[in-house]
Amino acid sequence: MITEIKSALQDLSVPEKAAIFPRFFKAGKGEYAEGDKFIGVTVPDQRKIAKEYWNKISLDELGILLSSKIHEHRHCALLMLVAKFEKTKIPDEKEEIVKFYLQNKQHINNWDLVDNSCYKILGRHCFENQDGRILKKLAVEDNLWSRRMAVVSTMYYVKKGEFKLMKELVLKNLHHEHDLMHKANGWLLREMGEKNEQELFQFLKAHYQKMPRTTLRYAIEKMDENLRQDFLKGRI
Repeated sequence: MITEIKSALQDLSVPEKAAIFPRFFKAGKGEYAEGDKFIGVTVPDQRKIAKEYWNKISLDELGILLSSKIHEHRHCALLMLVAKFEKTKIPDEKEEIVKFYLQNKQHINNWDLVDNSCYKILGRHCFENQDGRILKKLAVEDNLWSRRMAVVSTMYYVKKGEFKLMKELVLKNLHHEHDLMHKANGWLLREMGEKNEQELFQFLKAHYQKMPRTTLRYAIEKMDENLRQDFLKGRI
């Protein structure tokens, strides 16, 4: 099964994209994804493969695929894992997938791998069980991707109109040293504003003056231009 999936992905690879992706995903020397390997398969094509195989592949096989050095292999494995989680109605199977995800999180090591999977599995699991302990634990781990998982997973809460946990984890990571966390924090705040602009306004009013500039810019992106300028120029 693994060989079949890898072969199917290879058949969809585009050499030109394989040359571009390492630059796009910062896989160069000294960058956050240093050493990551790409074969040049687009996400829509990966989704086609995932749709075909998600219900045929076991978790053990997914674990092997997720440990691949090839980025697209790992991403496709996560797309299949998300499909398994969303399709099953059996609580024990959901628990098993969450456990599998956490046990293999060392392989979920770039922003797209995190963003396209964590809130659909961890975020949904925590929301439906009204238990954010998994995310709170990830939010303080000494690992960029664990902390991004924590914050981005609260997307599921935000989509449901619950903002408390997201605000807590954003504040916990507000001054993280990496720009990818600044962007994630701002993105989730912006999503809150899409649901409830007054909630965003009150949060920013209390915290914007000590926010990294990137976080603020992301958070206010959809605001009225005059209000945006007031925040940017410190007039609130």
